[in-house]
Amino acid sequence: MAAATRQRLIDAGVRRFYRDGFRNVGIDQILNDVGISKTAFYKHFECKDDLMLAVLETQNEWLQSTFHDLIRERGGDTPLGQLRAVLDVVERIIESEEFQGCIFVNAAMEFPLLHEPAHIAAAGNKRAIEAIVHDLAARAGANDPRLLAEELCLIFEGAYVTRQVTGNRQTIEIARRLAERSISANIPPAAQVRETWDGAGV
Repeated sequence: MAAATRQRLIDAGVRRFYRDGFRNVGIDQILNDVGISKTAFYKHFECKDDLMLAVLETQNEWLQSTFHDLIRERGGDTPLGQLRAVLDVVERIIESEEFQGCIFVNAAMEFPLLHEPAHIAAAGNKRAIEAIVHDLAARAGANDPRLLAEELCLIFEGAYVTRQVTGNRQTIEIARRLAERSISANIPPAAQVRETWDGAGV
């Protein structure tokens, strides 16, 4: 029961903080959503900041899991296919009806000081995603996996922000074109041909 209540608080926090902002949401709003008292809340979290960090950690775990699952589902068995499929994850996020930007970018903007816990959590997520992309780039045969990962992640971040600010529904197609140029420039043609043959089961 305690674990279930804690999870309900985190779920409510995800919805509220993502939609309305971290600073704009008070504990009372979360409590009303969950239907518990402040006394019950303090059995699970010492303060609102603790709940915020739990929300960011939960979203970090979800996003990493989604990246891993969706790139395998959409990208097939080859690292290059999976690398290209990372844009499918970005598309899934920005085309969601609930899309309000990247929750980690939002957190970093609301807590801009580098030493603030929420900012540290946001930066940690960005490093984790870049590590996933770096691993794919290395396995796909990129000349400079770190460079390719940095370029692709910058494209992702641009897609999140552009879609949120402008509402441009062509954002994902623009991001795909830029990502494909970066991949083609950083992965030798021989490696791309080898991946094509491997993916065909030859």
